[in-house]
Amino acid sequence: MPLTWRPNVTVAAVIERDGKFLLIEEETSDGIRLNQPAGHLDQHESLEQAVVRETLEETAHDFTPTALVGMYMSRYRSARTGQAVTYLRFAFCGDVGKEHDRPLDEGILRTLWMTRDEIAACRERHRSPLLLTCVDEYLAGKRAPLDILHTHSSVFEEV
Repeated sequence: MPLTWRPNVTVAAVIERDGKFLLIEEETSDGIRLNQPAGHLDQHESLEQAVVRETLEETAHDFTPTALVGMYMSRYRSARTGQAVTYLRFAFCGDVGKEHDRPLDEGILRTLWMTRDEIAACRERHRSPLLLTCVDEYLAGKRAPLDILHTHSSVFEEV
């Protein structure tokens, strides 16, 4: 039976304070990279719940999403496996809250606050080209209300 193609669903938090954006520096298979707090949607959670969880895990900060900045699809071929990989990314902006005294996710080296120009100046360190795209679209005022997102849960019985 052939493998079924499935995109990877991810979320990202675009968090701005005083002209700077909260980023994470993480270890990846391509070396140390910068990204927004981001990660995969887990089973049984909404997109909003996922971005709140990922932000807490990667930055130790509370996050309250207030709007959707954009939805993005990106494709690339994995250098490691040669497989084509597709990501669907939902980027949220919102309010950053309390910073907790807790360890960051495995692989996260630190958090840092950077201006848009500082982010643009180190594109070779970006985990994804969507890092700067999301910042630029946030700065351009792109926002969709959260009520356009719907999570429908239903229990299906196996027949």
